[in-house]
Formats: sequence, structure tokens, C-alpha cells
Amino acid sequence: MGDRKSNKEKCIGVLISGRGSNLRAIIQKIESGYLNVRIGVVISDKREAKGLKYAQEHNIPNFVIQRKAFESKEAFEEAIASKLEAFGVELVVLAGFMRILSSSFVNRFYPNIINIHPSLLPSFPGINAQAQALSYGVKVSGCTVHIVSEEVDGGPIILQAAVGVEENDTEETLSQRILEKEHTILPMAIKLWSEGRIKLHGRKVKILDQEGFVIG
Repeated sequence: MGDRKSNKEKCIGVLISGRGSNLRAIIQKIESGYLNVRIGVVISDKREAKGLKYAQEHNIPNFVIQRKAFESKEAFEEAIASKLEAFGVELVVLAGFMRILSSSFVNRFYPNIINIHPSLLPSFPGINAQAQALSYGVKVSGCTVHIVSEEVDGGPIILQAAVGVEENDTEETLSQRILEKEHTILPMAIKLWSEGRIKLHGRKVKILDQEGFVIG
């Protein structure tokens, strides 16, 4: 994933459905110089998604593509994929995109399609991961950046960050602490990708150091 031979600014596309806090974190990391990428396009499947305002405020091309506007899921996904490709997107970032994508869409971009999930996968995949963690009584939760595969939340893991679960945690308080970690590791994963430091071996991800050697 990525290209170690090129320092050229790479283009990412971000898919959102809601508040867009991870999109905002990515924009901030780009503006700070931490990330040498540009966001080519932001796409939301919900017109009311608050995250669209971040794209608009930073003059990033943004579009609303709603499922209800299409007769089939295939046509809906084709519209999204075509838009991503039209803007030259090299990495698709799912940042709170609340739809399960088909195998054909995933395979079109694989392995250059990543997602942020609010649990330490493979534990608690799917929706309401934070509530699942609390119900199960785990002492540690967290978040995961993974390559998107045909299996929901089952793709190769790039990075994880742990968050302790406190005795008096609610879904809201746990979610907020996990979200803070998401804002760190999602940009970090994008940075690793842009520097060509993510190598996929089967379902395992190897992270390379600056010299091209496997870390750990």
C-alpha cells in the first residue's frame, strides 16, 4: 500500500455519514503538516451530515449521494465509486460511514480502503460496539483502523489503541474517550499509507520503519 519511492502528495477520499469529527482530525493533521496528502473529495450518504461543513469550510469538493436516489444498492455504490475515481482518489477512508459496502465495491479499491471502528477488533464488530463492550463487561476497549474486506469489520488490522473501561462508564463517556484515540490513529494510519510503510502479507499488516524494515 502506498509508494515508498514517491514524495508526491497523495489523494484520499473520505466517506462520512454524521458529525465528521474524524474528517476534521484529518484536515487538522494536513494543515499542521503532519500529513502529506490532500482530500480530493468528501462524500456523505446523508444530506444532514454535519461533517459536510468541514469540507465546505476548507473548500474541499463534497457531495451528497443518497441511497434512496437509486433503484439498487449497486447503482448507489457505482455513483460513489465513480465520483471517487473521477477525483483521482488513491485511498478511500471510511470515517463514520454507516453503511455496509458490497464485495464488488470493496474489491474495486482493496487494499486501499480503510475504516475506523470503535472497538479492539475482532471483538465487538458491527454497530453499537461501545454498548457491546459495556454489556460484556470488558475492562479494556479501544479502536481499530483496518483495511476493509468483504467481511464486515474483519479486514487486516493496521493500528489499534486501547482505552480503559471505568466502573461508572456510560456508552457516551466511553465513546468520547475512544473517539479521542480515533482522532490519533486514523491520521497515523493515513500517514503510514502515504509513506508506503504498510505492507500486507495475507491478512497480516506489517509496518515498515523509515528505512523499509519491519517494525517489531
